[in-house]
Amino acid sequence: MKKQLKNLTIKDNFMFAAVMLDEENCKGFLERALQMKIDRVEVSAEKNIVYHPEYKGVRLDVYAKDENNTRYNVEMQVSTQSSLGLRSRYYQSQMDMEMLLSGSEYEELPKSYVIFICDFDPFGERKYKYTFEMECKETANAKLQDKRKIVFLSTKGKNAEEVPEELVRFLEFVKADIKESQNDFQDEYVKQLQKFVEHIKKDREMEERFMLFEELLKEERKSGREEGRQEGREGMAEAIIVFLSKYGEVPDTLSEKINEEKDMEVLKQWIKLSVEVESIEEFISKIS
Repeated sequence: MKKQLKNLTIKDNFMFAAVMLDEENCKGFLERALQMKIDRVEVSAEKNIVYHPEYKGVRLDVYAKDENNTRYNVEMQVSTQSSLGLRSRYYQSQMDMEMLLSGSEYEELPKSYVIFICDFDPFGERKYKYTFEMECKETANAKLQDKRKIVFLSTKGKNAEEVPEELVRFLEFVKADIKESQNDFQDEYVKQLQKFVEHIKKDREMEERFMLFEELLKEERKSGREEGRQEGREGMAEAIIVFLSKYGEVPDTLSEKINEEKDMEVLKQWIKLSVEVESIEEFISKIS
């Protein structure tokens, strides 16, 4: 079923990115997530809700900096992924590389945060918040001071007594379905976000951007499937040639025929045949 803008909640990547384009919304989120005061933030609009070939295709996250030039990369995650740690590493490296390419020196690199908002528990410890920093295994006295932090927020936390109430209320709002998201969460910041969500749903330009994003996403998935099928065909062709090579050198004409075959079912039959035959000549006779 095709998604519609009117049915989205803030946990949808598009809606979250759209809401966080507003700098007050973004500032309010960062203050709750990190428990620190921020005077102002700049949200990089050109990095939100657009197609980024350098970021491996369609990317929907929030990229911002504050008055101290601290950088923030925030992404919503609604489905469990096993590679979030590696994803955070990639985002950190992208932020650093952009600044270095713009002329910054290593010692000028600012503090940076990668923040994932997860509608699941990424580590199974029932925490609302998990914060990671580099530490030395051998001694607590050695500090790397690389200015990086990675934060995972989870809507499935159970330790409300250990985190600020306003963070819990925000995460409850994120967890809510379309009907529950209209509830009164007894939080002024959440009310502000609710108003923005409704405004975005009525915005014709945002609806057009959402439709464009969905088309880009569909094309990316299609391209990925095609790439996967191509890799599958190449792997099967290679396997056939490997199986046949135990009988001697595979003729170039046969290798070309195998590599040029596009039908996956034919290749599957040829793999089975390459295992059963007792010579290359027998294989050639049976596929001719």
